[in-house]
Amino acid sequence: MVGTCTALHLQQRGFEVCLVDRRRPGEETSFGNAGLIQREAVEPYPFPQDPASVANALLGRGAAVNWHARGLWQMGRPLLGYWRASRPAGHARATAAYSRLIAHAIDEHAPLIAAAGAEDLVVREGYRFVFRSAGALDAAARRAQDLQQQFGVRHTVETPEALAQAEPALRAGLAGAVRWLDPWAVRDPGALVQRYAALFVQRGGALLEGDAATLRATANGWALKTTVGTVGAAQAVLALGPWSGDAIRGLGYRFPLFVKRGYHQHYHPPALLGCPVFDAERGYVLAPMQRGLRLTTGAEFAPVDAPATPVQLARAEASARELLDLGKPADEPPWLGARPCTADMLPVIGPAPRHPGLWFNFGHAHQGFTLGPVSGLLVAQMVSGQPTVVDPAPYLPARFC
Repeated sequence: MVGTCTALHLQQRGFEVCLVDRRRPGEETSFGNAGLIQREAVEPYPFPQDPASVANALLGRGAAVNWHARGLWQMGRPLLGYWRASRPAGHARATAAYSRLIAHAIDEHAPLIAAAGAEDLVVREGYRFVFRSAGALDAAARRAQDLQQQFGVRHTVETPEALAQAEPALRAGLAGAVRWLDPWAVRDPGALVQRYAALFVQRGGALLEGDAATLRATANGWALKTTVGTVGAAQAVLALGPWSGDAIRGLGYRFPLFVKRGYHQHYHPPALLGCPVFDAERGYVLAPMQRGLRLTTGAEFAPVDAPATPVQLARAEASARELLDLGKPADEPPWLGARPCTADMLPVIGPAPRHPGLWFNFGHAHQGFTLGPVSGLLVAQMVSGQPTVVDPAPYLPARFC
């Protein structure tokens, strides 16, 4: 999503653009998320600070967090930085910058959805956080009211009766829900990226297969090997999601990057939900998709290439079956992907500090699907010397140098 939207926005500003991917767009990280354009997500996900949450994470309880020992060892320094940045003062600073990008998420997706002919993929019914206990619902309702006052993100609080009427597939016994009104749901996230890529090609862009590991500086800019030969350009943008860290290390950069892996599995319940539902006290999402009901997990701290350990899916499935008749799993293996994260919870957007003509656009953590269009716009505006949609200072790569 991030790379494709960057290509589109550069193309719109008159640049001749070649989009290079090792697979088709929409088949990596952007394929396997909950399919949400999350206008309500004005706060980045912090590292838990309370002892109970940390203990649950360390002990591997629930569907929210899992970890590999090798992952914690390899990512130790960035994770320590993440924990420090997640303290209240640091998280408030990150939220101030993060929310400025999120504010443009819907506005920047909307024209691309229309131009790409992708309205059939989008449902504008919001996003529900459901709660099992009244205390958790009350706390969430207070927090939602604070966020609405600060950032204008709209919500309603639903009683058990209102929730049952809105989502009859859910079993009785829930305390209620916070329904965020602004988010849009996409019924096939990978397909939306592919529609955007098709729009790019329709407008004259070149879509080639290649590997970013072959990127090298030349006398005239940058060159990259593809299956049809070497392509060159005066400028290049690295938008490699969870593989960005490896690419920039080859250029001499040591940014505090790490990955959070995640899983999904599709099911065929007797009745689908009307909009995506987050089981807020168990840490997983149920999202209606064209392929069925998608069950997504929280975060797994593991190397991007580590073997799959879908223990969170089993825990999430058990919890989900308490809420509704989940039906049978689809006849397909669970999907595994990785989210690209930074220790300070902000994406890396802007010029490479020591390499003229090279630009970075990665590190969007849980919100690359949401932020792809606006971060692509921001890069394109900086490359072309135009006024920017937001002040880029908080996201510039130079903050890590």
